[in-house]
Amino acid sequence: MCGRTSCHLPREVLARACAYRDRQGHQRLPEWRDPDRYCPSYNKSPRSSSPVLLSRLHLEKDADSSERIIAPMRWGLVPYWFKEADLSKLQINTSNCRSDTIMEKRSFKVPLVKGRRCVVLADGFYEWQRRQATSHRQPYFIYFPQVKPEQSEQVGAVASPEDWEKVWDNWRPLTMAGIFDCWEPPAGGDCLYSYSIITVDSCKVLNDIHNRMPAILDGEEAVSKWLDFGEVPAQEALKLIRPTENIAFHRVSSVVNSSWNNAPECVLPLHLLAGKELTVSASSQKMLQWLATKSPKKEEPRTPQKAEPDVPQWSSQFLQKSPVTPKRGSAGLLERWLKQGQEEEPVAKRPHTQ
Repeated sequence: MCGRTSCHLPREVLARACAYRDRQGHQRLPEWRDPDRYCPSYNKSPRSSSPVLLSRLHLEKDADSSERIIAPMRWGLVPYWFKEADLSKLQINTSNCRSDTIMEKRSFKVPLVKGRRCVVLADGFYEWQRRQATSHRQPYFIYFPQVKPEQSEQVGAVASPEDWEKVWDNWRPLTMAGIFDCWEPPAGGDCLYSYSIITVDSCKVLNDIHNRMPAILDGEEAVSKWLDFGEVPAQEALKLIRPTENIAFHRVSSVVNSSWNNAPECVLPLHLLAGKELTVSASSQKMLQWLATKSPKKEEPRTPQKAEPDVPQWSSQFLQKSPVTPKRGSAGLLERWLKQGQEEEPVAKRPHTQ
């Protein structure tokens, strides 16, 4: 399953991380819709708002379905058939959608048939491993293995120095398959866009942590096919929904257990917080180096702009803002982590169970 994520990247950086090529082969950045409603966080939970990628054709008639939009949406799909004004009365959990029953439940089948497919963006997600003979559950942070800039495929696509800033070659966001829907309040008003993350059986390396995982779209081709509902029908797109072994993970502190905690400690490897001197993988070094220099900062408010005609307005309901600020010692811990770096990255091991 997937019940908690981290997505702390500033919106401009997130857009650069999602650079893509359209149907004509032109390199582009997805356009933000309602960017001021995006709240970066190390600890996002259901009913909060998270950024998703979707085809521009969902919002603009006659648009190219290969063009992309980034928009904040509520995590936890609100079904079209729900008629109560109070969303707390929705008694079903729609934060996740099982791939094996997606065509059996109308809450998910209807938006899927309509082509309402999206890609949920995150630094990574959290999962809790149950320990045998104890009530303790160990949290893990799970993410894509990170590639050094000189190994990145995107670097080779840069045609000139001016194009360099358009290509983000640092942290690779996790791209999870999702479906979304548009719910109209009974009393009228702006539509509420919400989504559900599709889940599959866990891959071999994660099976000891949990038996379910998000359906991760690994690579630009998979992301493109999933989003392009104008060219790729639902049945063909569903073939992309399967486990991936291309994943990295490490143990983290129980500070992440509370969704109110929003700080770098949520993603820091556990041994660092415990003061232990252990070997660190190159992938995790890459992540912490990025966090040390690119932690989210409060942005200056922008002048409100008039909404475009015939474009749905994204609801600001249920945006979760954490009152907990990062601890002062976070930067020092990150610096300690970076000093432990090694050139070689060890092969990821299966988590130890007791």
